[in-house]
Amino acid sequence: MSLEIKVPPVGESITEVVLSRWIKNDGDVVEMDEVIAELESDKATFELTAEQAGTLKTIAAEGDTLAIGAVVCKIEDGGAAPAKADAPKAEEKAVVAEEKTAAPVAEKSGESYATGTPSPAAGKILAEKGIDASAVKGTGVDGRITKDDAVKAEAGKKAEAPKASAPVAAAAPAGSRGERREKMSPLRRTVAKRLVAVKNETAMLTTFNEVNMKPIMDLRGKYKDQFKEKFGVGLGFMSFFTKAVTEALKDFPAVNGRIEGEELVYNDFADISIAVSAPKGLVVPVIRNAESMTLAQIEKSVLELALKARDSKLTIEEMTGGTFTITNGGVFGSMMSTPIINAPQSAILGMHNIVERPVAEKGEVVIRPMMYVALSYDHRIIDGRESVGFLVRVKQLLEDPARLLLGV
Repeated sequence: MSLEIKVPPVGESITEVVLSRWIKNDGDVVEMDEVIAELESDKATFELTAEQAGTLKTIAAEGDTLAIGAVVCKIEDGGAAPAKADAPKAEEKAVVAEEKTAAPVAEKSGESYATGTPSPAAGKILAEKGIDASAVKGTGVDGRITKDDAVKAEAGKKAEAPKASAPVAAAAPAGSRGERREKMSPLRRTVAKRLVAVKNETAMLTTFNEVNMKPIMDLRGKYKDQFKEKFGVGLGFMSFFTKAVTEALKDFPAVNGRIEGEELVYNDFADISIAVSAPKGLVVPVIRNAESMTLAQIEKSVLELALKARDSKLTIEEMTGGTFTITNGGVFGSMMSTPIINAPQSAILGMHNIVERPVAEKGEVVIRPMMYVALSYDHRIIDGRESVGFLVRVKQLLEDPARLLLGV
């Protein structure tokens, strides 16, 4: 008796998944609740487990797209893998080899060809040299053209008066010119569709500013060891930016809103989505109620979500429902970019790399670690005054981090 293992429901909006990897192979013995495969949807990766102990009989293959409820495999009763077909015996292999050896092969001398017909080897030489077989006299049996005849014909042709040489073909460029094709993953397909939809369906604009990161860097340098010792996590830039964003959203609620049909929805909480580069693509887990968190709590949440993203362990609930997104292209060396809104949200903040540049302070030119920041927003709900004001408020909070701690 065997038990069918089917694709389980993994979310309301998910109708199909891709079998990304078999962890167990066909014929393996599996235990109850043992992970046997990985399924990938357009939002997350899920594990498929054995619902009983037995022998695995795979049905679907890696890369197959499966509907919810489709049969993936069967678990057959019994603790031993089904016996595989016996390998061919040595005697059988010998017989096969002997039969292949005994098969008649046309000799290159051309003894089976009609008079005036070249042997395969001779025909190849004549073709390469552009010599018509009818112009060559064969010395083989019944006038057949042998390989030696073809070689001599070549020599004879070279001895003739030289003719105008044909144009030499251009040499092929050196190096590999191969290409490969890969099927788009569900995550990549969904990201592609959503980004195009955002460009087409929103009135997206981007405003820029720059932040002097010296105050934050000085603060981190002074307290990072004590912070790590007390809270067990490092003090990074993301917690400062997240905290600054949540404070600025209180002053500019439209930046934290969204459009639903003909209504504007404003949130009195800040669920901050953090864009993370995972092995299978970009994912955006959410920090819930970030406005009520301390810097240490934010850092712990960022670390936890980043580790889950790296290991493809994020759940759908952890990646849905954000109200505002922060993305950090600076970790890859980006100097400036225009991030695309994470729909249905109305705005996204882009961080970039920190570069020492000359700036003017109190009439003097000084070198400061500067970062460009960009706010892309939906102009249908957010006006220019609000977008610029929001970004200026974020800049003020970051350049005077004491405000973040005091909430002023």
